[in-house]
Amino acid sequence: MFSKEESRKLREDFWISFGKSFPRKWLLYNTKIKGLSFKFYFDTKKAFVSLDLEDDLENRINCWEKLVALKNILQAEYLPNAIYEEEFYLENGKEISRIYVPLEEKVSIHNKNTWRDVMEFFYEKMSCFEAFFEEYRDIIKS
Repeated sequence: MFSKEESRKLREDFWISFGKSFPRKWLLYNTKIKGLSFKFYFDTKKAFVSLDLEDDLENRINCWEKLVALKNILQAEYLPNAIYEEEFYLENGKEISRIYVPLEEKVSIHNKNTWRDVMEFFYEKMSCFEAFFEEYRDIIKS
C-alpha cells in the first residue's frame, strides 16, 4: 500500500515521464467542439484513452449520432477495439457519452514496470483518435 502522498508522487512522476518520453501537444480539451474532449486515464487497475461528450443532452445526442455514423470508419481504419457507450456514468454520478479504447493488460500506475507499456499505448491510441478526429472534425462539428 502507498500513502496518499506516495501515490500522488507516483502519478505526478508518471505524467512527467510520459510528457518527456512522448513530447507533443495533444488536443485533449482543445477540440473547438463544445463538450467534446479527449482523455488519458491511468489508475491502479486500468488504462484507457477516450473521447468524452459531456455537453447538455441535446448537443450530446447530436454529436453522438454523428460519431455513431462514423463508427465503422473509426473501427476499420483507426481503432478496431473502440468501445461506444452512449450512457456512461462517471464516479461522481454524472452521465456522459464515451468512446474509449482500454489497454487489455493488467497495469497499475503504482507499478513503474508497467509505465512503458502504458505510455506506448497512450501515444499510439491517442494519435489514432486524433487522426480520426482531424479527418472527420467537420462532420462531427456540423
